[in-house]
Amino acid sequence: MKESFWGYWLIALGVGVIIIMMLISNVSATNTQDYYVLKEISEAAMVDAVDYGYYRESGELRINKEKFVENFLRRLSESIPNGTSNVNFYNLYESPPKVSVEVTSKSNTYQINSNSESFDIVNRVDALLELNTSY
Repeated sequence: MKESFWGYWLIALGVGVIIIMMLISNVSATNTQDYYVLKEISEAAMVDAVDYGYYRESGELRINKEKFVENFLRRLSESIPNGTSNVNFYNLYESPPKVSVEVTSKSNTYQINSNSESFDIVNRVDALLELNTSY
């Protein structure tokens, strides 16, 4: 009886470790995916917001802030459908084009016994748009 009791504890410990690994894996995979989505969206929104009329006149790059924010939010809402993200814009410069964006997303709340845990994932991206004049 004593040996079978240890076997039950070993199985319960194994199941507990698997559950903890799945929870940690879910949080870390979401963080990586959110970072690359944020990076691609900010780059595409900056390219869409370039003021080509100003570029033709002066030869310098400049973006329109309002157009960048509009494109960024539209693309983000298409990519992250759950709607549990908070977006903050810092350092929006039109010329030279530089943006700093922070997206905070709430993950699932995990409840074990009476304790409830939730993980907030914060991703920050600083993007600078450059003109390639080497060709």
